[in-house]
Amino acid sequence: MLRALAVDDERPSLEELLYLLNADPRIGSAEGAGDATEALRRINRALESGPDGPDAIDVVFLDIQMPGLDGLDLARLLTGFARPPLVVFVTAHEDFAVQAFDLKAVDYVLKPVRKERLAEAVRRAAAQRDAARHEAAPPGPAPRIPVHEPDPDHIAVELGGVTRFVAVDDITHVEAQGDYARLHTDRGSHLVRIPLSTLEERWRSRGFVRIHRRHLVALRHIGELRLDAGTVSVLIGSEELQVSRRHARELRDLLMRRTTG
Repeated sequence: MLRALAVDDERPSLEELLYLLNADPRIGSAEGAGDATEALRRINRALESGPDGPDAIDVVFLDIQMPGLDGLDLARLLTGFARPPLVVFVTAHEDFAVQAFDLKAVDYVLKPVRKERLAEAVRRAAAQRDAARHEAAPPGPAPRIPVHEPDPDHIAVELGGVTRFVAVDDITHVEAQGDYARLHTDRGSHLVRIPLSTLEERWRSRGFVRIHRRHLVALRHIGELRLDAGTVSVLIGSEELQVSRRHARELRDLLMRRTTG
Protein backbone atom coordinates (compact mmCIF):
# COMPACT_ATOMS: atom_id res chain seq x y z
CA MET A 1 0.00 0.00 0.00
CA LEU A 2 1.39 3.39 -1.00
CA ARG A 3 1.51 6.33 1.38
CA ALA A 4 0.88 9.48 -0.65
CA LEU A 5 1.18 13.23 -0.26
CA ALA A 6 -0.78 15.47 -2.67
CA VAL A 7 0.44 19.05 -3.14
CA ASP A 8 -1.65 21.76 -4.83
CA ASP A 9 -2.29 25.41 -3.94
CA GLU A 10 -5.82 25.30 -5.43
CA ARG A 11 -8.10 23.78 -2.82
CA PRO A 12 -10.72 22.29 -5.20
CA SER A 13 -7.98 20.58 -7.24
CA LEU A 14 -6.33 19.25 -4.08
CA GLU A 15 -9.61 17.86 -2.74
CA GLU A 16 -10.41 16.19 -6.06
CA LEU A 17 -6.94 14.64 -6.25
CA LEU A 18 -7.20 13.36 -2.68
CA TYR A 19 -10.64 11.90 -3.42
CA LEU A 20 -9.31 9.99 -6.44
CA LEU A 21 -6.23 8.79 -4.58
CA ASN A 22 -8.22 7.53 -1.60
CA ALA A 23 -10.50 5.63 -3.98
CA ASP A 24 -7.54 3.66 -5.38
CA PRO A 25 -7.04 0.35 -3.51
CA ARG A 26 -3.24 0.65 -3.87
CA ILE A 27 -3.21 3.84 -1.77
CA GLY A 28 -3.02 3.13 1.95
CA SER A 29 -3.14 6.79 3.01
CA ALA A 30 -3.22 10.17 1.27
CA GLU A 31 -2.57 13.56 2.87
CA GLY A 32 -2.73 17.03 1.36
CA ALA A 33 -0.51 20.12 1.43
CA GLY A 34 -1.46 23.55 0.13
CA ASP A 35 2.00 24.64 -1.01
CA ALA A 36 5.51 23.34 -1.55
CA THR A 37 6.85 24.77 1.71
CA GLU A 38 4.25 22.90 3.75
CA ALA A 39 4.98 19.78 1.68
CA LEU A 40 8.73 20.08 2.34
CA ARG A 41 8.12 20.21 6.11
CA ARG A 42 5.93 17.11 5.82
CA ILE A 43 8.54 15.29 3.72
CA ASN A 44 11.31 16.16 6.17
CA ARG A 45 9.23 14.61 8.93
CA ALA A 46 8.72 11.53 6.77
CA LEU A 47 12.44 11.15 6.11
CA GLU A 48 13.21 11.48 9.81
CA SER A 49 10.62 8.76 10.46
CA GLY A 50 12.35 6.34 8.07
CA PRO A 51 10.90 4.27 5.21
CA ASP A 52 8.88 2.08 7.59
CA GLY A 53 8.03 4.76 10.16
CA PRO A 54 4.54 6.07 10.93
CA ASP A 55 5.14 9.33 9.00
CA ALA A 56 6.71 7.76 5.90
CA ILE A 57 5.74 8.92 2.39
CA ASP A 58 6.23 6.76 -0.69
CA VAL A 59 5.08 9.14 -3.42
CA VAL A 60 4.30 12.85 -3.82
CA PHE A 61 1.66 13.95 -6.35
CA LEU A 62 2.91 17.43 -7.12
CA ASP A 63 1.47 20.45 -8.89
CA ILE A 64 4.01 22.58 -10.75
CA GLN A 65 2.89 26.20 -10.80
CA MET A 66 2.45 27.37 -7.20
CA PRO A 67 3.33 30.66 -5.49
CA GLY A 68 6.75 30.82 -3.88
CA LEU A 69 8.53 27.48 -4.15
CA ASP A 70 7.05 25.72 -7.20
CA GLY A 71 6.78 22.00 -7.89
CA LEU A 72 9.94 21.78 -9.99
CA ASP A 73 11.90 23.57 -7.25
CA LEU A 74 10.63 21.09 -4.68
CA ALA A 75 11.50 18.13 -6.91
CA ARG A 76 15.05 19.48 -7.35
CA LEU A 77 15.41 19.74 -3.58
CA LEU A 78 14.26 16.15 -3.18
CA THR A 79 17.00 14.89 -5.49
CA GLY A 80 19.49 15.92 -2.80
CA PHE A 81 18.08 13.45 -0.26
CA ALA A 82 19.46 9.92 0.05
CA ARG A 83 16.05 8.19 -0.15
CA PRO A 84 13.48 10.75 -1.33
CA PRO A 85 9.85 9.83 -2.09
CA LEU A 86 8.84 9.22 -5.68
CA VAL A 87 7.34 12.16 -7.58
CA VAL A 88 4.35 12.25 -9.92
CA PHE A 89 3.63 15.67 -11.42
CA VAL A 90 -0.04 16.62 -11.73
CA THR A 91 -0.40 19.84 -13.70
CA ALA A 92 -2.47 21.76 -16.22
CA HIS A 93 0.69 22.66 -18.18
CA GLU A 94 2.24 20.24 -20.67
CA ASP A 95 5.33 22.38 -21.32
CA PHE A 96 7.34 21.10 -18.35
CA ALA A 97 7.34 17.37 -19.18
CA VAL A 98 10.99 17.23 -20.25
CA GLN A 99 12.18 19.01 -17.08
CA ALA A 100 9.97 16.74 -14.99
CA PHE A 101 11.40 13.52 -16.39
CA ASP A 102 14.94 14.89 -16.14
CA LEU A 103 14.18 15.10 -12.41
CA LYS A 104 13.34 11.36 -12.45
CA ALA A 105 9.58 11.84 -12.15
CA VAL A 106 7.58 8.60 -12.24
CA ASP A 107 4.84 10.13 -14.38
CA TYR A 108 3.38 13.39 -15.70
CA VAL A 109 -0.42 13.65 -15.42
CA LEU A 110 -2.30 16.50 -17.07
CA LYS A 111 -5.32 18.22 -15.54
CA PRO A 112 -8.25 17.76 -15.55
CA VAL A 113 -7.24 14.47 -13.95
CA ARG A 114 -9.01 11.38 -15.25
CA LYS A 115 -9.48 8.48 -12.85
CA GLU A 116 -7.99 5.98 -15.32
CA ARG A 117 -4.94 8.15 -16.02
CA LEU A 118 -4.25 8.70 -12.32
CA ALA A 119 -4.63 4.95 -11.71
CA GLU A 120 -1.86 4.35 -14.25
CA ALA A 121 0.40 6.80 -12.42
CA VAL A 122 -0.32 5.02 -9.12
CA ARG A 123 0.50 1.69 -10.76
CA ARG A 124 3.82 3.06 -12.02
CA ALA A 125 4.67 4.45 -8.58
CA ALA A 126 3.84 1.14 -6.88
CA ALA A 127 5.98 -0.79 -9.38
CA GLN A 128 8.94 1.56 -8.93
CA ARG A 129 8.63 1.49 -5.12
CA ASP A 130 8.54 -2.32 -5.14
CA ALA A 131 11.54 -2.49 -7.49
CA ALA A 132 13.54 -0.15 -5.22
CA ARG A 133 12.76 -2.32 -2.20
CA HIS A 134 13.80 -5.42 -4.11
CA GLU A 135 17.13 -3.82 -5.02
CA ALA A 136 17.71 -2.90 -1.38
CA ALA A 137 17.18 -6.50 -0.25
CA PRO A 138 20.20 -8.81 0.27
CA PRO A 139 21.29 -10.11 -3.14
CA GLY A 140 20.65 -13.72 -4.08
CA PRO A 141 22.29 -15.76 -6.81
CA ALA A 142 22.58 -13.71 -10.00
CA PRO A 143 20.25 -15.08 -12.68
CA ARG A 144 21.55 -15.77 -16.16
CA ILE A 145 20.10 -13.20 -18.51
CA PRO A 146 20.29 -13.92 -22.21
CA VAL A 147 21.86 -11.09 -24.18
CA HIS A 148 20.35 -10.41 -27.57
CA GLU A 149 19.43 -7.55 -29.82
CA PRO A 150 15.70 -6.64 -29.75
CA ASP A 151 13.97 -7.27 -33.06
CA PRO A 152 12.50 -4.36 -35.06
CA ASP A 153 8.97 -5.50 -34.19
CA HIS A 154 9.42 -4.31 -30.59
CA ILE A 155 10.52 -1.18 -28.74
CA ALA A 156 12.23 -1.17 -25.34
CA VAL A 157 10.51 0.76 -22.52
CA GLU A 158 11.50 1.28 -18.89
CA LEU A 159 8.96 0.42 -16.20
CA GLY A 160 9.91 0.55 -12.55
CA GLY A 161 13.58 -0.02 -13.34
CA VAL A 162 12.80 -2.99 -15.58
CA THR A 163 13.23 -2.97 -19.36
CA ARG A 164 10.32 -4.47 -21.26
CA PHE A 165 9.65 -4.84 -24.97
CA VAL A 166 6.38 -3.55 -26.40
CA ALA A 167 5.19 -4.90 -29.73
CA VAL A 168 5.00 -2.13 -32.34
CA ASP A 169 1.77 -3.66 -33.68
CA ASP A 170 0.15 -3.10 -30.26
CA ILE A 171 0.82 0.65 -30.35
CA THR A 172 -2.32 2.56 -31.36
CA HIS A 173 -0.85 6.07 -31.37
CA VAL A 174 2.09 8.12 -30.11
CA GLU A 175 1.95 11.49 -28.35
CA ALA A 176 4.81 14.00 -28.38
CA GLN A 177 6.01 15.32 -25.02
CA GLY A 178 9.05 17.45 -25.81
CA ASP A 179 12.05 15.21 -26.48
CA TYR A 180 9.97 12.29 -25.19
CA ALA A 181 7.14 10.32 -26.75
CA ARG A 182 4.28 8.51 -25.01
CA LEU A 183 3.36 5.20 -26.63
CA HIS A 184 -0.30 4.30 -26.23
CA THR A 185 -1.60 0.73 -26.31
CA ASP A 186 -4.91 -0.84 -25.32
CA ARG A 187 -3.34 -1.82 -21.99
CA GLY A 188 -1.77 1.51 -21.03
CA SER A 189 1.01 3.85 -22.09
CA HIS A 190 4.79 4.07 -21.86
CA LEU A 191 7.14 7.05 -22.03
CA VAL A 192 10.32 6.76 -24.09
CA ARG A 193 13.06 9.32 -24.65
CA ILE A 194 12.73 9.38 -28.42
CA PRO A 195 11.45 12.41 -30.39
CA LEU A 196 8.20 11.91 -32.30
CA SER A 197 9.97 12.78 -35.57
CA THR A 198 12.35 9.84 -35.09
CA LEU A 199 9.49 7.39 -34.54
CA GLU A 200 7.66 8.85 -37.55
CA GLU A 201 10.63 8.08 -39.78
CA ARG A 202 11.26 4.67 -38.21
CA TRP A 203 7.66 3.44 -38.39
CA ARG A 204 6.42 5.02 -41.62
CA SER A 205 6.75 1.68 -43.42
CA ARG A 206 4.74 0.01 -40.64
CA GLY A 207 1.61 2.08 -41.29
CA PHE A 208 2.14 4.98 -38.90
CA VAL A 209 1.24 8.45 -40.14
CA ARG A 210 1.55 11.94 -38.66
CA ILE A 211 -1.84 13.60 -38.17
CA HIS A 212 -0.75 16.52 -36.00
CA ARG A 213 2.47 18.03 -34.66
CA ARG A 214 1.74 16.13 -31.43
CA HIS A 215 0.33 12.86 -32.72
CA LEU A 216 1.45 9.86 -34.76
CA VAL A 217 -1.19 7.17 -35.33
CA ALA A 218 -1.29 3.59 -36.62
CA LEU A 219 -3.65 3.43 -39.59
CA ARG A 220 -4.84 -0.07 -38.66
CA HIS A 221 -6.10 1.19 -35.29
CA ILE A 222 -8.22 4.05 -36.69
CA GLY A 223 -11.87 3.15 -36.10
CA GLU A 224 -13.50 6.25 -37.61
CA LEU A 225 -12.63 9.34 -39.64
CA ARG A 226 -14.89 12.19 -38.58
CA LEU A 227 -15.67 15.40 -40.46
CA ASP A 228 -17.47 18.14 -38.52
CA ALA A 229 -17.83 21.77 -39.60
CA GLY A 230 -14.55 21.74 -41.49
CA THR A 231 -12.56 19.95 -38.77
CA VAL A 232 -11.21 16.43 -39.12
CA SER A 233 -10.60 13.92 -36.33
CA VAL A 234 -9.99 10.21 -35.94
CA LEU A 235 -11.34 7.79 -33.38
CA ILE A 236 -8.88 5.33 -31.88
CA GLY A 237 -10.64 3.13 -29.38
CA SER A 238 -12.58 5.60 -27.25
CA GLU A 239 -10.15 8.48 -27.83
CA GLU A 240 -10.77 11.18 -30.44
CA LEU A 241 -7.69 12.92 -31.87
CA GLN A 242 -7.71 16.08 -33.96
CA VAL A 243 -6.14 16.05 -37.43
CA SER A 244 -4.41 19.23 -38.52
CA ARG A 245 -5.33 20.73 -41.89
CA ARG A 246 -1.89 20.12 -43.38
CA HIS A 247 -2.19 16.38 -42.66
CA ALA A 248 -5.91 15.85 -43.39
CA ARG A 249 -5.68 15.20 -47.15
CA GLU A 250 -2.76 12.78 -46.85
CA LEU A 251 -4.60 10.86 -44.13
CA ARG A 252 -7.80 10.59 -46.19
CA ASP A 253 -5.82 9.36 -49.20
CA LEU A 254 -3.98 6.75 -47.14
CA LEU A 255 -7.20 5.49 -45.57
CA MET A 256 -8.89 5.29 -48.97
CA ARG A 257 -5.99 3.31 -50.45
CA ARG A 258 -5.98 1.03 -47.43
CA THR A 259 -9.73 0.40 -47.81
CA THR A 260 -9.67 -0.22 -51.55
CA GLY A 261 -6.27 -1.93 -51.72
